[in-house]
Amino acid sequence: MNIVEIFEQRARTHPDLPAIIDTHRGKPRVTTFAELESASRKIAALLQREGLQAGDTVLVFYPMSAELYITLGAIFRLGMIAMFLDPSAGREHLASCCQLHQPQALIASPKAHLLRLVSSKLRKLPRKFVLGGYAPGATKISCESEKNIQGEGQICTLSDNSPALITFTSGSTGQPKATMRTHGFLLAQHRVLHHSLDLVEGEIDLTTLPVFVLANLASGVTSLIPKADLRFPGVIDPVPIVAQIQKYNLQSTAASPAFLEKIADYCLQKNIRLTTLQKVFTGGAPVFPRLLDKLQRIAPQAKIVAVYGSTEAEPIAEIAYSQMTARDKFLMQQGSGLLAGIPVPEIELRIIRDQWGSAISPLTLAEFEDLCLPSNEVGEIVVSGAHVLSGYLHGRGDEETKFCVGEKIWHRTGDAGYLDDSGQLWLLGRCATKIIDTQGTLYPFAVECAALAYPNIKRAALIQQKGKRWLLIERNDGREKIALPEIQANLRWAKLDEIRVIGKIPVDKRHNAKVDYPALKELLKPITPAKERRLRQH
Repeated sequence: MNIVEIFEQRARTHPDLPAIIDTHRGKPRVTTFAELESASRKIAALLQREGLQAGDTVLVFYPMSAELYITLGAIFRLGMIAMFLDPSAGREHLASCCQLHQPQALIASPKAHLLRLVSSKLRKLPRKFVLGGYAPGATKISCESEKNIQGEGQICTLSDNSPALITFTSGSTGQPKATMRTHGFLLAQHRVLHHSLDLVEGEIDLTTLPVFVLANLASGVTSLIPKADLRFPGVIDPVPIVAQIQKYNLQSTAASPAFLEKIADYCLQKNIRLTTLQKVFTGGAPVFPRLLDKLQRIAPQAKIVAVYGSTEAEPIAEIAYSQMTARDKFLMQQGSGLLAGIPVPEIELRIIRDQWGSAISPLTLAEFEDLCLPSNEVGEIVVSGAHVLSGYLHGRGDEETKFCVGEKIWHRTGDAGYLDDSGQLWLLGRCATKIIDTQGTLYPFAVECAALAYPNIKRAALIQQKGKRWLLIERNDGREKIALPEIQANLRWAKLDEIRVIGKIPVDKRHNAKVDYPALKELLKPITPAKERRLRQH
């Protein structure tokens, strides 16, 4: 089934319902489901006239907006494949991705077409289209003025195994891996997200996560696109976004932790309460209790939910802040890790003996059961299910993250954790970042989650440096003093060799929330006296 069929059905049953609310030329703009479907059909007709056909891959560079989802709808409608990659990763990453899977066309904004100046791969693409302006050598397409041609732009009949979407991620080697989502996968993910996010037809949802907009469209939910540069969620200006929430009496949001922390801090500073919010979901990066508490304070009527997932499996588990007990919070402060909650019903989850870095050969059911660990024992988190990617394009990355048990494919998340006696999942960080020394094994989230219970600490990172256990701390923007002796005493179970306050702990580019451990180690090595003085910004 082509996922566009669901979008078209929404256009027929609720033509005047807003599908997307975004900001266009500085002003709010509403695109209804009928308008979305009509514009998508017109763009599909143009692409078809230009020679594109089912099976072709189209590289798309365009920010979250009505135009993006109109274009996606056109690509899916024709049975083509939409390809996305992160241009901020650099020209080598772009070239590697295009080498791994060569697109037949480019659809981009005028600004994104400048990438052609630095990329021979993009210059050599046979067909180039510019959306929303002009670019030399590119065919201009418009979501507003294109005329449909009779018999063109019709929905292509597809099987569930037909590819729909390619995105890129990196494995432990740093080489890009292509994740291929089929139409069947997107439909399965929609069904899971519909249940997990409690999507209700007619509600307005603010979302920063592109795949969640697809789930909203399929569920008849209006997607409000934040008035912000979503490439950098950790540094957004919260003022216009809070104004959007208040203007539209927003009922729900699904956003990254860094994005919501900016909103929460601003609202707490200005004593603003977002009383219309009924549901707040956050994930894509570690969600610590402190953020959940802030969100509950600014949205007292809302159900606040932390969602654990990954590019290959979204969602995996979730927990509402109201379900966290005093004992849960105490355990998180005492090194038990970060509570992720109960795995969603649609997924199978197991904890296996940690052997990250080594491939797992095909297993029999008996061998797999022998590999699985009982409750309260730490190991690798592995998952399987209809909304779990079964493999990467061309198999690159499969050896690292996939293994078979009979006919069933399991995905290795690369995360360490355990299930407690009540079936709740606890996260301990990446398997590759654990510390093993003469004092035993220490996992990053065990220490970092405990450290983040202190209000003056913005971010914390556990690393092994010079054979020692170091906890690095980044303070909040204020100049409040951090009681290092108190922290050292309360974390004595971690047997830390040193706690240091540094100016800034590097984070991932996508979510601005995950500690970038390789970049952090590079920052610290070698530590010259001059660099040490710069790091110790008390």
